[in-house]
Amino acid sequence: MIEPVDQPAHKPLDEPASGPADGPDRPPEPQRTAPLSVLVGALGSLQNAIFPAAAAIFGIGISAKGLMIGIGIGLLIAVAGSVFTYVSWRRLTYTIGTADIRVESGVLSRAARSVPFERIQDVSLEQKLIPRVLGLVAVKFETGAGGGEDLSLTYLTEDAGEELRQVVRERRDAHEGAAAIESGDGHAAAAAPEPAAEVIFAMDPPRLFRFGLFEFSLAVFAVLAGLLQYAETFADLDLFNAELWEMVLEEQGSTIAALGPYMQLAGAIAGLIAVFVIGSVTGMIRVFTRDWGFLLERTARGFRRRRGLFTKTDVVMPIHRVQALKIGTRLIRYRFGWHKLEFVSLAQDAGSSSHVVAPFAQMHEIEPVVEIAGFHLPKPDADWHRASETYRTVHMVMDALPFLLAAIIAGIVLAIASPEWIMVAVPILLLLAAISAGAALYSWQFKRHTLDEQQIIARSGIMSPDTQIATRKKLHSVEVAQGPIARLCGYATLHLGLAGGVFSIPGVPIERALEVRRKVLDTIAATDFSELETA
Repeated sequence: MIEPVDQPAHKPLDEPASGPADGPDRPPEPQRTAPLSVLVGALGSLQNAIFPAAAAIFGIGISAKGLMIGIGIGLLIAVAGSVFTYVSWRRLTYTIGTADIRVESGVLSRAARSVPFERIQDVSLEQKLIPRVLGLVAVKFETGAGGGEDLSLTYLTEDAGEELRQVVRERRDAHEGAAAIESGDGHAAAAAPEPAAEVIFAMDPPRLFRFGLFEFSLAVFAVLAGLLQYAETFADLDLFNAELWEMVLEEQGSTIAALGPYMQLAGAIAGLIAVFVIGSVTGMIRVFTRDWGFLLERTARGFRRRRGLFTKTDVVMPIHRVQALKIGTRLIRYRFGWHKLEFVSLAQDAGSSSHVVAPFAQMHEIEPVVEIAGFHLPKPDADWHRASETYRTVHMVMDALPFLLAAIIAGIVLAIASPEWIMVAVPILLLLAAISAGAALYSWQFKRHTLDEQQIIARSGIMSPDTQIATRKKLHSVEVAQGPIARLCGYATLHLGLAGGVFSIPGVPIERALEVRRKVLDTIAATDFSELETA
């Protein structure tokens, strides 16, 4: 059983302005999330019951008995899930104190978590489709711990969620101001009105349509392939029956052969066009649902990003939490000058350590965002250093070695089994080995890094180069790692300790690696990290 925790008195969030005044005998009152949260959970339980019910119906057989049993199983799962959702909702409370927010939850076992306001980096709002229709919002408190360590409340009404976000921000700022005054680093001042947000990047429907054309995806075929795995459950079909596929191929082969060469060519072209159309439409749907209404603003609290058609997110990223940048692209879009900008942050975005702040932008659009975040793009006269030439040679050999071994094995096996195929298989494998070695040689020219007074920058990639940028003063550590081959050949991999992400530079000559480590460690030693938290 959880013991009650004494907290300073404060005015409950939902109390009207005309309510009684606060006082020492007025403790903060626990509150529940919106009652409609139960309906969201019940609808989720109903959705989870569909597949078991369908499996039971097709497993028993499509008959009156099968339908009754399947529907009964579905209803039982849905009712049980709904009851559990209601009980969980009744047992979940949150309390807004003057120093922290406390959340108590649990049906059979109770858990309580208190997060001080000064530990809350910011509050983000998220709306999935069903909660959005019901006017509900999920409130997520970003603590900097990342992932499952962050606190969330699902769900509040839109007005209550926005009000809670504002209250938490005000009390967090009040605590930070009080700490600054107490330490002598600040002074009391009247609260100035927050300046209006400045839009620094946005994507309208035409931009989204263009973005969708580059997001070609065949995910729909992967979904269909996954559904085929359950074909035996829903129909009398054995997908692993070789005779079945042989029969299908014979029928289709005879049908295609009867069409003639011109119709066969037209059919092949039509098939390719259909695949392209399906892939383009799939990519378009994904882009429009994920990035609809994409808006990146600069506010007094940092960057604010809003996006989403069915699931709408509203995230604020304080500038001091941006640890590094990633600028990436892909093969075709790079030819048209399109790139993606990500912030490596302490918070997580859809399971990733990076926040996408410009999914589809030209470099002249990315540059001002980079500068606002406190970084800068590589200068024209940057002193670039390539990976070690020995590293290049080792990777040429390692990339070509599998094909060389395959050529040797194929030559031995075919000399015994099918000598006539040696002159076909072995040259092909040797050609692949030469191509792999050539690709490793060519890509080496694009593996490079540079170090200036503020940043360390690394680039890699042949046809679609990627760039990583980190501020030296925000790095936590520098590790020089060498395996057996690297020690023998005199190169190393630099692992840069970065909160919220990974930054590694492979193949650096050992002398250069030690030089970079020394310079970065000097910067880290001279940095006051307490200033970074409030910068």
